[in-house]
Amino acid sequence: MPGFKEIINLLEKRLRGPLPGLMAQLKMVTDPRPGNKVYHEVEDTSIKAGVLVLLYPWINRLYLVLTRRTDRVDLHQAQISFPGGRQEEGESSDQTALREAHEEINVPPGSIQILGKLTPLYIPPSNYCIYPIVATANKRPDFKPSMHEVAEVIEVPLDHLLDPKNVRKEEWTIRGVEVLVPFYLFKEQKIWGATAMVLAELVELLSQ
Repeated sequence: MPGFKEIINLLEKRLRGPLPGLMAQLKMVTDPRPGNKVYHEVEDTSIKAGVLVLLYPWINRLYLVLTRRTDRVDLHQAQISFPGGRQEEGESSDQTALREAHEEINVPPGSIQILGKLTPLYIPPSNYCIYPIVATANKRPDFKPSMHEVAEVIEVPLDHLLDPKNVRKEEWTIRGVEVLVPFYLFKEQKIWGATAMVLAELVELLSQ
């Protein structure tokens, strides 16, 4: 696998070009899909949120960080997600993602460099539209999770996500409906839903 700097340079370059977009995201969507609207159809009516896709080197591998939400948050309790949250008035999506990452897992905004953005993703059940901001840190941050919002910090090697054998599917019952759910399996964690859909576009960019 190429070195850290080579991968980051490649990713930054590809983020400036055409993105895989919805076609990549749909590789990890549940079946049936919970609604067919895409972000540009709901930008005026959805709740906007910024999330941080943070890459960093650690123990000779490139990692990204996810969190498992607590049962005390308002939405998506106990689910695995990127650091992020609702956009406040006057904020850009970049500012939201940086602020939330600082509040949730203690990543100082000045310690990371933004590389670009992935395609926004609309989440029909919650009416949220998330704007993924891709960034990098030169070393592993000193993660300190917020007790209210974060039950667990999950650090996933990028090469694990790039390996197709770690993509699985299962039949689950969600809101009373039988659904086929694709997910990334990492140890005992099943990374699915909007998080998996965002990751699918990142994987597609790096696999081209």
